[in-house]
Amino acid sequence: MANEALASYPELGARLQQVQEGIAEACKQASRDAGDVTLIVVTKFHPASLVAALAELGVRDVGENRHQEAQAKAEELAQLDLNWHFIGQLQTKKARQAARYAHAIHSIDRERLVDALADPESERTIDAFVQINLTDDPGRGGVAPDGIEALAEKVLATPSLRLRGVMSVAPLEEPAAAAFERLAGYSDRVRALDASASAISAGMTHDYVEAIAAGATHLRIGSAITGNRPEHR
Repeated sequence: MANEALASYPELGARLQQVQEGIAEACKQASRDAGDVTLIVVTKFHPASLVAALAELGVRDVGENRHQEAQAKAEELAQLDLNWHFIGQLQTKKARQAARYAHAIHSIDRERLVDALADPESERTIDAFVQINLTDDPGRGGVAPDGIEALAEKVLATPSLRLRGVMSVAPLEEPAAAAFERLAGYSDRVRALDASASAISAGMTHDYVEAIAAGATHLRIGSAITGNRPEHR
């Protein structure tokens, strides 16, 4: 399937290479090793065939933000041995289902979600990122800064989860560099609880350079690689 899929996306390899080169240059400018940065290609709304084509190009980390779509793709492409990163808001009632395919969940934003993901009988351990709200709007995704430690400690007390670090989305209403600098400070607070929880999931197509400069370890990049979403979706 993968070889056939790649033929259907003739520009995909060039776009992927361009982003990879951009990441390498940003890491060079920040005096960082590009090998310390994980590129997660966000494939929401795109068909499984595009994910298969990405796999043929060497991509192993794929991001999705809708459970039903992620579940279907993970099942269809199970033979490709991909790492599925769930990056959207996850409903508590869907948590156990997501835990069956997700290698990482980047949107841990409330204690009820941690409770829903807790599975003492599970043989899998899911990488967990605490999502932090960088705005004053409680309607935005993420835990408020004053709740970071309590949520992180809840994750640490849950055997089926492994606290990896923090995640956030830079608000459009302020410079990305300032937002990511603040996120780096929140990361320090989480690392004070567990030194190994040093990962920072930040940076998308339009602001990954600033995210790398602020220490991001996981980038979530979609359209710059996948192209525009299919119109019928």
